[in-house]
Amino acid sequence: MTTLSIIDGRVLRPDLTVTAADVLIDQESGTILEIAPDLAGEADETLDAADSLVTPGFVNGHCHVAMALLRGYADDKPLDAWLQEDIWPAEAELTGDDIRVGAELGLLELIKSGTTAFADMYFDVPEIAAAVEQSGLRARLGHGVVTVVKDDEGAREDARTSLEIAREYAGAADGRISTAFMPHSLTTVGSEYLEEFVPEARDAGVPIHYHANETADEVAPIVDEHGVRPLEYAADRGMLEPEDFVAHGVHVDETEIDLLAEAGTGVIHCPASNMKLASGMAPVERLREAGVTVGLGTDGAASNNDLSMLDEARDAAMLGKLAADDASAVPAEAVVDMLTRDSAAAIGLESGRLEAGAPADLAVIDLEKPHLTPRHDLVSHLAYAAAAADVRHTVCDGRVLMRDRDVLTLDEAAVRERALEAADSLVARAE
Repeated sequence: MTTLSIIDGRVLRPDLTVTAADVLIDQESGTILEIAPDLAGEADETLDAADSLVTPGFVNGHCHVAMALLRGYADDKPLDAWLQEDIWPAEAELTGDDIRVGAELGLLELIKSGTTAFADMYFDVPEIAAAVEQSGLRARLGHGVVTVVKDDEGAREDARTSLEIAREYAGAADGRISTAFMPHSLTTVGSEYLEEFVPEARDAGVPIHYHANETADEVAPIVDEHGVRPLEYAADRGMLEPEDFVAHGVHVDETEIDLLAEAGTGVIHCPASNMKLASGMAPVERLREAGVTVGLGTDGAASNNDLSMLDEARDAAMLGKLAADDASAVPAEAVVDMLTRDSAAAIGLESGRLEAGAPADLAVIDLEKPHLTPRHDLVSHLAYAAAAADVRHTVCDGRVLMRDRDVLTLDEAAVRERALEAADSLVARAE
């Protein structure tokens, strides 16, 4: 057994108290052995956390990581126009190499901002899985199914691909990759395909992830055609189970909130994307009050435009207060839970907490910054003041992915250079 100890830091415990302690990790199993003072002498390797806060690694519950190549490409449009006029035409030109380098660019950003796990819906998943394996991160991956622009043969092939990917890559990267069947949304996948392939996913033991109730325009067509709200429609097709999770959940009514709570289906809140695309304000406080597990996600960098979960946490707190018209809504403690263990629980991972036996996924935040001074309340600082650039070290599965801002698993300069070339070429082809 080889061991790593994160020493001389302040550790954020699961009850959100902060204590001075070291964190001793078994690197072979990738789990935390002990959290206590003076563990440096028991470790084969140490990582300095002096004047720093040791937190669980952040969990990005919904993103499209390879879309980092489209950051800043199409801004200031509503969702439908943004997708149809800009994003889908550009994505039609993507190659496997583009997706690989776009994924590497996004993963680099995740590591540098303290994220250790994420859920991702996209295409060419083998390329993304290869990038995840190299990066050392943890992920739940899936192929996004869209049938509305395809003939029947193409639609069925797309759905089969999603199921095949889910089966093939479950447990890849030494168990750091898990999978899901991922219909893009309830309006972009025909009901006949949901009715055929959702039962196959259930038979295979594969969870389901999809966009739901992101905009008012996604609600009205389902109500008009089927006479029920979108999540009632999803429940009728077996798509609300405890292992499932939905992205956005902006335009949900009380009936749908109750359905989510009763089913145990998680919701991933994406406040920055929802604001940028003017999709609306999700009722996060009401969802949490009803017992729904609410995590946080960045969505893609084309609609955010960064992958910082600390930025997302601040946005969630601020927007949550506006949505509830209550300054006490979505408080700092709730946001930190959403940033870590609630996101992990929503997407079906065991990470998101620092305690003996838990996965050794953590971030170390440098507190020696003017904007983190004074230190009245470090939970408040994590929710409202900390930034991606404050992350000193990132550890996932017991492995040091970044030490003192130096990413060890990806060549930052080479990734950025390849991404610049790929993005320029992609835009030229798309236009």
